[in-house]
Order: sequence, then C-alpha cells, then structure tokens
Amino acid sequence: MIDRTHLARLLDRERGLFRERNPRSAAAYEQARGHLFGGVPMTWMNKTAAGFPLYLAEAHGARVTDLDGHEYVDLCLGDTGAMAGHSPRATVEAVADRFGRLGGATVMMPTEDAAWVGAELGRRFGLPYWSFSLTATDANRWAIRLARAITGRPKILVNSYCYHGSVDEVLIVVGPDGRQVSREGNVGAPVDPTVTSRVVEFNDLPALERELAYGDVAAVLMEPALTNIGIVLPEPGYLEGVRELTRRHGSLLINDETHTFSAGPGGCTKAWDLRPDIVTIGKAVGGGIPSGGYGLSAEVAARIEAMDGLDLIDMGGVGGTLAGNPLSVAAMRATLEHVLTDDAFTAMTELATRFAKGVEEIIGDHGLPWSVSRLGARAEYRFTSPAPRNGGESNAAGDPDLDDYLHVYLANRGVLLTPFHNMALMSPATTEADVDRHHEVFAAAVAELVA
Repeated sequence: MIDRTHLARLLDRERGLFRERNPRSAAAYEQARGHLFGGVPMTWMNKTAAGFPLYLAEAHGARVTDLDGHEYVDLCLGDTGAMAGHSPRATVEAVADRFGRLGGATVMMPTEDAAWVGAELGRRFGLPYWSFSLTATDANRWAIRLARAITGRPKILVNSYCYHGSVDEVLIVVGPDGRQVSREGNVGAPVDPTVTSRVVEFNDLPALERELAYGDVAAVLMEPALTNIGIVLPEPGYLEGVRELTRRHGSLLINDETHTFSAGPGGCTKAWDLRPDIVTIGKAVGGGIPSGGYGLSAEVAARIEAMDGLDLIDMGGVGGTLAGNPLSVAAMRATLEHVLTDDAFTAMTELATRFAKGVEEIIGDHGLPWSVSRLGARAEYRFTSPAPRNGGESNAAGDPDLDDYLHVYLANRGVLLTPFHNMALMSPATTEADVDRHHEVFAAAVAELVA
C-alpha cells in the first residue's frame, strides 16, 4: 500500500528541512565529533531519523526547547526516564534542599527518606523489602545474582527481543529457525549467551514449559508486557500461566517494571494483580534523577538471609558505592509522594487513551493496515494489523524508513516521539492540546504518505 519511491522522496525532503531548521544543533554535533566517541555523550544518542541529534537548551514539564530555539511537545520523555515530566517542581525542590541546604549527595549513610520510599514501593508493588540502585540495569543484575544464589541454578530465562538494559544475560533471541542465538550486534559478549540464558517468545507457554523443564533456570526475568520492541501485550491467561509454571519448576519470577510502570501507580504488578518474587524498577521513579531498585518478597528475603557465605556488604557483586545515596532517594520520595501519584496516573492514562483513539481514527480514515497498542499512559502505533503477539513478530514488523519519515516529519513540526520506536508517553504535565497537536501533524504526515 505504501509507495516506497514516494516514501523515499518524502523522507529526503523532511531530512533536508531538518538540516535547514537546525544549524546550531548540526554545528554542535560536528564540534563534538572531535571530542566525544560517536560525537555524542552516549552512543545511543546517534539514533536519529535525520543524521544528527537535536541539542537540548531547556526542558520543563512536557516541553523541550532545542539549541535553535524550537519548542517541542515531548512525547518521548527520555524514553520513560522523564515520565514525571521534565524537572517536576516537587522533585527539584527536594533535590535542591538535599544537595544545597542540607548537603550530602553521597556519604555512605542512610537517610530517613529511604525507609519511606521502601514502604511506598511496597504499597504499590506488593513486595515488602527494597534495596536501591542508580539504574534498572544494575537492579536487574543484582536481582539475577540473588536468584542464582538462592536457587543454586545457573541460567536466566528471558523473552525474545526483551529489554532489561545492558544485562549480558538478556541479549539473546529466538532465531528464524527457532534456535536460541545471540542478539544481532551484541558487543563484546563475555560468553555465548546460550551458556547463561534461555529464551522463548512472549505469549508462548508451551515453549516456556519446555525450557523450564531442564531444571537449570534460576529465574524468569520479564516485562509483563514487552515495550522496547514495540508494545506487545499479554494474551488472556498468559501471565497467570507464567506464574504457575515458574512455581512448578522452582524458578523465581522477576518482573521488570521500568517501562511497564506506565500501567499505573504499581505498574502491571498492581494493575493486573501479579505475584512476582522480585520486582525491578528504574528511570521514572526518581523524576529524572538516576534512581532504581529491586523489591523482594518476604519469602525471597528470608531465603537470602538464611544463607551463609553471601557477601552482601562488600565485594559479593551486589550493590554500588553511589546506590541509595541521599540525593537519589530524596528524588524518589518527592516523585512518588507528589508527582507520580495515583491521581496523576489516572489523568495520564486518560490522555494515552485519547492518543490511541485519535491515531486509530486517522489510520482508519486512510484504510491503512496499521494498529495501535496501549499500556496505561503509554501508546504506540505499529505498521501491521493485528498488533504483533511476540517479540519476533514485532521485530519483523519494523519499517525503519517509515519510522524515520514519521519521526522527522513530526520533529520538523514540533512533536517528539521516542527515537527507537513510535512510542508516545504521557506525563502529569501533558495536556489534551499536546495530544491533539500530535494528531494534527500525524494526520498531515499520513495524508502526504498515501497521496
């Protein structure tokens, strides 16, 4: 249905317009190439639809302004890291008070805020004992170590095309022939991931049962819904089946709620009444300040405490000098207490519903075989219908040129999506007008595409 030659012309036009609009960002990028590896502070910032990244000048609420003075409706929100909005007032005030008035960004001493945050995360996710990190990647690494320690088993099982940060064990997929292989582009893997991991497709209970039957899986590490390969929702009964199978085969269940936190105040775990053994989280929980953590069930905590020989204090491989620092914990408390509240999630979810409905109407008006998936405050459009049911299908449905066209078209008209896929995230600062502006530009982009 899409004329690829026409798409190529449109994409070339939009990239040219992007270059014309953003000379200061282009100049900053060229200058940085002499000092920064890849020309950016972190190499993933090179994921751009137009050849160079926009450079940030300011960010407040659901708006960002680039170096050339263009303001954008930000539906990317730091790929979830800024789901609370950019620099939310309560978080800014708490961080300024901690760092400026009280002092002490990192002193290797606890603060009273930490117990409050642990209790609040326990209320939201249903797990009573928490420990903190600075990233969800570290929370996942440490949770994996604890799972191996208490089960005595070597392997971790994940879903194909999952995302759990840069954890070595998760960079494994189900290949086209059904075999388990290292994910394409895996950089400097310490060992072949098939040595440390097993992998199955999301929504595939028979495959999960087959792999767990080997008896060597310490834990299933999963998102309750896939997010980073595009939103893939669980089919009815799937998550209940995962929980039953993990218990039957003696494997722990770790829910990574870093992205699926969008489902509600307690993520999918609370919204769908899940019962994991461990929950990991990061990104949004600190309102943009590096923060993360893992929560343990009472049973898992007791099993760990009953084991002799685990060094959980110094060099046992769990923890970090800066983890749980006063600044990070103050940010988490302020964000959870005042910004990402129960009421805020209700409003954010309503906006995401508005977003999804509007996109569906535009797609339907043009008879496109696309679909929309939504997870609480997060929504995404896909270039296939029905929506993919697992990571492999979702990966196969990707269309990089179409992604780039829509991303750069939107950016040229003041709307930002997540650069890795077509995800739009709502924050407490996002408005109906922001959503409607996306629809206005998206409708124009689609109309030109199918003309």
